[in-house]
Amino acid sequence: MSRVQLALRVADLEGSVAFYAKLFGVEPAKRRPGYANFAVAEPPLKLVLIQGEPGEDTRLDHLGVEVGSTDQVTAATTRLKDAGLATFEENDTACCYALQDKVWVTGPGGEPWEVYVVKADADTLTKAAGATSDACCGTTACCTPEEAAVDGERTPQQAKAAAGCACGS
Repeated sequence: MSRVQLALRVADLEGSVAFYAKLFGVEPAKRRPGYANFAVAEPPLKLVLIQGEPGEDTRLDHLGVEVGSTDQVTAATTRLKDAGLATFEENDTACCYALQDKVWVTGPGGEPWEVYVVKADADTLTKAAGATSDACCGTTACCTPEEAAVDGERTPQQAKAAAGCACGS
């Protein structure tokens, strides 16, 4: 099993849940305070909704690929490293109400991508190490240029990803 994940930060969680339930014809697979996710069979999609600030426009939080096993995360990590991309690994991390193993990379436009496996349910949203807010999965854990010293061999986004920054800004 593999599917693309789209995580959106939304101002109106309840309104967004109602809209996406109608759009995809399925109810959320998981609901928690400030959080909902949909496991859509067709098209294969994991849609994650994270409560944002009142009045703010919906925005991309992060993208991902959900895979079926830790071995697939490890294989993706190796493939990404072999391709010359800077990676940031998190194993046995509680994120988005789930225990996960994952690897992060940052796209050329600063978009954070994760390849992850859900190993078990967790009771809390959990702020990732280094996160600057209570956002899921540390995607707002941005670094300053000083915190992600570019070594000349990597792009700024790669250096930031290697330093554990998922936002790429």
